[in-house]
Amino acid sequence: MKKQIAFILLTALFHSSLSAQTSTPKEAFIEKWENSKNYLLEVAEAMPENAYNFKPTERQMSFKEQLIHIKGNMDWLSNFYFSNIEYKRVETPLPSSKAETIILLEIAFNSVAELIKNTPDDNLKVTVDFLSEPKSKLQILNLLQDHVTHHRGQLVVYLNLNSIIPPKYIGW
Repeated sequence: MKKQIAFILLTALFHSSLSAQTSTPKEAFIEKWENSKNYLLEVAEAMPENAYNFKPTERQMSFKEQLIHIKGNMDWLSNFYFSNIEYKRVETPLPSSKAETIILLEIAFNSVAELIKNTPDDNLKVTVDFLSEPKSKLQILNLLQDHVTHHRGQLVVYLNLNSIIPPKYIGW
């Protein structure tokens, strides 16, 4: 009986690991992107509105500026590389409130997810020009995520400098 249970558990584990391995790069990105969105929104919520202009030093961006910078990069990379609409980069004015900032972030995350969901898997293999060197669109997806992670890490430090315990990390 114990051998049968062990066999059933091992078989279930094997099949679940196979199904996890068969996800496409795009599916893996969308799953990670959703978690990244949720985590960044929790970080944004954790900072009190009266500290949204906090800067650790004068030469650094404020908490709010970091969030809008993240949004601007999402808009640029996703629209320029995954949309047929001509993208013209414009500077986003700083929102007047924490709530408005969070809404703009959520819209940007959702827009990226929608564009990527509608991108054919084969399109991720396409090579594009990126800042004078070729990159695959899959590499652009990695850059999208990496940029969010980089600046979110800075924002966690901003929270700590304001004696705010950051939200628990949301990974895969």
